[in-house]
Amino acid sequence: MTDIVRGLPSTHGDSFQLNTTTLIRHAARTFPEQQIVYRTPDGGWDRYTYADAYARIQQAANVLTGLGVGPADVVGILDWNSKRHFELYWAIPGTAAVMLQMNLRLAPEDLGYVTTHSGASVVLVDESLLPAARELAPHAPGVRTWVVMSDRPSSEIDPGLPNAVFFEDLMAEASAEYDWPVIDETSAYSACYTTGTTGRPKGVYYSHRGIYLHTMAQAAAVKMGSDDTVMLITPMFHGQSWGLPQSAVYSQAKVVLPGRYAAEDTSVLVDAMIAEQVTVANGAPAIFGPMLAYLETLDEAPDLSRARLLCGATEPPLSMMRGFFELTGADVIHAYGATETTPFVTVNAGIKPTLTGLSDDQRWDLKRCQGLPVNGIEVRIVDAAGADLPHDGVAEGELLIRGPWITERYHDLDDAPGERFIDGFWRSGDVATIYPNGYLKVVDRLKDVVKSGGEWISSIDMENAVVAHPRVAEAAVIGVAHPKWQERPVVLLATVDGDDVPLSEIHDLLATRFAKWQLPDTVIRVDALPRTSVGKLDKKVMRVEYADLYQVVR
Repeated sequence: MTDIVRGLPSTHGDSFQLNTTTLIRHAARTFPEQQIVYRTPDGGWDRYTYADAYARIQQAANVLTGLGVGPADVVGILDWNSKRHFELYWAIPGTAAVMLQMNLRLAPEDLGYVTTHSGASVVLVDESLLPAARELAPHAPGVRTWVVMSDRPSSEIDPGLPNAVFFEDLMAEASAEYDWPVIDETSAYSACYTTGTTGRPKGVYYSHRGIYLHTMAQAAAVKMGSDDTVMLITPMFHGQSWGLPQSAVYSQAKVVLPGRYAAEDTSVLVDAMIAEQVTVANGAPAIFGPMLAYLETLDEAPDLSRARLLCGATEPPLSMMRGFFELTGADVIHAYGATETTPFVTVNAGIKPTLTGLSDDQRWDLKRCQGLPVNGIEVRIVDAAGADLPHDGVAEGELLIRGPWITERYHDLDDAPGERFIDGFWRSGDVATIYPNGYLKVVDRLKDVVKSGGEWISSIDMENAVVAHPRVAEAAVIGVAHPKWQERPVVLLATVDGDDVPLSEIHDLLATRFAKWQLPDTVIRVDALPRTSVGKLDKKVMRVEYADLYQVVR
């Protein structure tokens, strides 16, 4: 760790702690009339104000206190991007407890491990998720109280859970005034667990200070203000919806909570985006792709020229970014981060004004980069020996990250945690290059890069070139062991019409971007590509399935 040098003490209010409740209190005080629009359980929409929400947030804090929740306790949430989930984002950490983000897509055993490892004693669950909670309960014996959230009368609901109580019944009896404690800003406000693609999920515990600074940096980078309307598409149960709930409130923006939706039917998101004039939203290509497809079916394309669509999880295809812009004027903004980074690390929020003379194609190609590091974040790229590599746009190495909202260790983990941290930097496991102009481009995951004949082939770049084919719905590139070349790239793809795409057509697509030796020898059509619990391509599963493909050279 870096030594800290102490200078002359300041006269500033350094004892004033950065707490999450400061954000919502300020928003409710200065913009009490600002709207929060939310989806109702029946699929309709309703709305209330910041002032209304703040009153319920204080009631919820009183409910939690009445249930025995206190400082350092852990409280879990099983819910969609709902009105109550939004309220609990402030109420739980405001009591000095820790808000446990519970990934609904995890198997009951893994979610049980997360619940037990975190020490969660209270879990709030939406009525629609009671079946999932019942499956979870045997794997989470430490939960002493289950709190059921529903608009229906409690007399009509059978929770099927031990020691269950009903949230709205308790809210009806709770005071709408709460005396918020001043919390040490280094205390954990929330916890999120990695999805455990290698080993058990690992706990990342975010501090009040970390999320507060992250909030200010994100709002500045995306240029968010009170004239914005922010839709939370990314699940609030993972990576705090990329910090957008806090940034929206910090900016006193209008908030849209879409509740439960399906990736196969994103029309509800698009319709709400148009109706509420959304200007900021977050999501992954797996969501934005279907949204664009729906927009293309409309008789008249909406004007979304003020919209900034923050896109993460994986690199957005250039065809999708151009499609949104050319059809609606919306700007798909490529960003980068991880559970361990809160998550904002870099953002490609626009071409630097100093980069003059770029052609249209060059400007679009630059938007494929993950962008510039957010103010406050330090990044390095290093070789296998840990030596720094030049920022010349050619050298590629592992990306290391540190900053006030980057984790420095995992919670209560004995399994060689030092392997992921070095000198205060988190080792991302991503291969990246940094250009002289400061833009960062993630080339691949270390475990996903294809190593062929002693050279690296970027699976990400190849995938995004392949999905430009008009009949390709989604694509993945994996490295498969080869007796002569170490590995060779194999393209797996799903098509819109269910028919094969000839290898020659894939070669034609890739010919201008890849050397002849890099071109894949095999293209395999599948019905659908396997994905992880957070919607990323599950290449681990694919590599296992096709591991023996080249046992005999064809």
